Amino acid sequence: MKITVIGCGRWGSLITWYLDRMGHDVTLYGMADAPEMQRFLATRQNDLLALPESIRLTTDITDVPSGEVIIISIPSQALSGLMEELQPLALRDKTVVLCMKGIEISTGRRLSEIATQALHPSCAVAVWLGPGHVQEFYKGNPSCMVIDSDNEEVKHRLVDEFSSDLIRFYYGQDLIGNEIGAAAKNVVGIAAGMLDGYGLSTLKGALMARGTREVARLIKAMGGNELSAYGLCHLGDYEATVFSPHSHNRAFGEAFVNGESFKALAEGYYTAKAMVQLGERYSVELPICSAVYRILYEQADCKAALMSLMTRELKNEF
Repeated sequence: MKITVIGCGRWGSLITWYLDRMGHDVTLYGMADAPEMQRFLATRQNDLLALPESIRLTTDITDVPSGEVIIISIPSQALSGLMEELQPLALRDKTVVLCMKGIEISTGRRLSEIATQALHPSCAVAVWLGPGHVQEFYKGNPSCMVIDSDNEEVKHRLVDEFSSDLIRFYYGQDLIGNEIGAAAKNVVGIAAGMLDGYGLSTLKGALMARGTREVARLIKAMGGNELSAYGLCHLGDYEATVFSPHSHNRAFGEAFVNGESFKALAEGYYTAKAMVQLGERYSVELPICSAVYRILYEQADCKAALMSLMTRELKNEF
């Protein structure tokens, strides 16, 4: 397949490396002033991997339509802006794959909704989600992930073309549930990091069980399948998000309670606000997401907000 990857960060570059490894014709697009792209142009390397000469590098956005498949891996809140930038290119008959996890704060839209509304009807939109870290993939450590789309033919083609011994893909069955679950797990990751910072890692079991349950309720209220919360895009991604030293969201949460600066992107910061808004819109109680939101946006006492989850009204487990 002829593929263009938009986004030269750690995940976009990993996707580029992975698909080239599989024999696809891959071009990586990044903005000319992006430090990551400048480094790739100079050395073809970042701190995690090296890109082979077979991969084309470009800073010209008009090169994007050369791919039959366009993969986007950028910060979730920047997607609407990117779609506006792509409008003059008049994309037609393209498959656009979103390798991102988030919810638009200003509108509460899922990322596939943003892309679908901006693209010509001849284009198909899919999402690539699930657990994995660049550091592990580049070392050859395998994982399982999900590709989902409302277009069954596109979904099956992508799974068939992208599956390998390094990543086993599953056919997603619930676009709403997979997108909401994938975004929400980053909020749980921040909460996990906060627990680590306070030496309360013993509460991670409860965090995972209750976090999955509240996300399942929201997915159901939004018209998705609540069982999706227990799949690879949410619960199945907890190891990589709640425990891994590579998790930006977990590390951000720990740094936050320790009063340390954190410069890397932690998508859960934005998703916490979006989740609270969705909870209000669909009348779903989201205790963990709400606690993280109050800490990050309302300057609530961090430890008190977390421990308040322990003193809520006693309830049945399910």
